[in-house]
Amino acid sequence: MSTQWERWTRFRLLCINAHTKDCAAWWIPESSILPCAMPEAPEVEAVARSLRPYVKDKLIRRVHVRHPIAVRPQSPATLKRKTQGARILGAERRGKYLLLPLDQGYLVLHFKFDGQLLWFDQPEDALARSTHVDVTIETNAGMLAFVDPRHLGRVQWFEDPAASPGLRALGVDAFSSEFTVARLAEICRTSRRPLKLLLMDQSRIAGIGNIYSNEALWRARLGPDRICSMLTAQEIHRLHKAVVSVLNRALECCLHPAPDFRDPRWWFNGLETILRAYGREGKPCARCGSLIRRIEQGGRSSFYCPRCQR
Repeated sequence: MSTQWERWTRFRLLCINAHTKDCAAWWIPESSILPCAMPEAPEVEAVARSLRPYVKDKLIRRVHVRHPIAVRPQSPATLKRKTQGARILGAERRGKYLLLPLDQGYLVLHFKFDGQLLWFDQPEDALARSTHVDVTIETNAGMLAFVDPRHLGRVQWFEDPAASPGLRALGVDAFSSEFTVARLAEICRTSRRPLKLLLMDQSRIAGIGNIYSNEALWRARLGPDRICSMLTAQEIHRLHKAVVSVLNRALECCLHPAPDFRDPRWWFNGLETILRAYGREGKPCARCGSLIRRIEQGGRSSFYCPRCQR
């Protein structure tokens, strides 16, 4: 009988060259047609909510670091020493980060492009296979594995979230109640950057990446190259409504079905059905029929309708 890792290797995809500069490769399940860019707030929020029943109140017996690059600039010894014997209190999200609060500090995870979590009821399944396992967290109920074929993601320990440079630099979270129309107006008023680049700036608004910035701008009928400080009050209100709507719709999609960490093939299926701009270059706009165009901004692809988005 094949092990969980053998099934994962069989089904969980090839890296193929991307036709945009969004990432060096795609790492997606065979059932999905959506290129996997870096997980954004909806995906990480879905992971946090779905992971809680697996890890809440579990004791960490030991941590195995198979690829030290995954914990840099910390050391494997530090991660093991700080977490062994700790109790996991839950799972939560900040921006694109996943946090596991412990009774002794926090585990902070960032998935980058390819990072994924899997759960093994039998720890030997995780330890015996695949060089793509970077870090495993063995508990009294099973093992959580951080898997990343390109080893770009990170698993680190901090005494407090404020001690993490990445978390400390985050701006207002796009899912939080603090992300109001007034707050967005203030952020836009003080920036002369193109709108798309501002939306993706984690130090200003945390959690929005390339996919949902494209989608929010399409829904708000705003061009990606509009200068932030030139937006009208009505346009800012429209943009805020679009961001909130797009993120909540994506989260709903990510939770139905919810991630199944025991299934080596799990990924967020169905997201491509809600997209109206991202990845649709040359296809008709769902609103007016004009062809979606692609431009590069800050080394990333922006997709927009030249007729609808002004």
